[in-house]
Amino acid sequence: MTTSQIPAEHSAEHSAVGWSTLSDGEIRALERFLFEEADLLDRWQLHEWLELFTSDGFYQIPSTDLPDGDPDRDLFLVQDDRFLLEQRVNSLLTRAAHAEYPHSRTRRIVGNVRARDTDEGVQVRANFAVFRVRAGTLDTYVGEYRHLLRRTDEGGYRFLIRKAVLDLDALRPHGKVSIIL
Repeated sequence: MTTSQIPAEHSAEHSAVGWSTLSDGEIRALERFLFEEADLLDRWQLHEWLELFTSDGFYQIPSTDLPDGDPDRDLFLVQDDRFLLEQRVNSLLTRAAHAEYPHSRTRRIVGNVRARDTDEGVQVRANFAVFRVRAGTLDTYVGEYRHLLRRTDEGGYRFLIRKAVLDLDALRPHGKVSIIL
């Protein structure tokens, strides 16, 4: 999948009312998937986290001034395909990632999970807050996840698109995101 093949519907704004169409059991399974993913990230188990992506998956963070931007036309803070995402993970786990060595401590809260089936997969929206502690400074990143998931044959999920849309109007303290949101 290329970025131009990403369903336009995935990036469009949707009303929260009536948006979620899956059963309560399916929503609970998606919540469990997102909570376990958050735990992997907080424990810096990034290779295990990478396995949650399809081989053609994307990790995206749009710019803060254009949260509904098109990755083919607009600037994104992160626009990684699977290859670039593997490079990011490998870099973050070495001393080469100076901004994250030693690693920041993070805690994630994920909530208000909504989802629906589409022809492309399961669209998921959820709110997030990521708290990052490093060198005596606490940074908070808040926003909304807008994921597109593919069901696995084993009954689980994999990210086709993992998108973190920040609600912040500026990034502190370094003007960049040096952790996985």
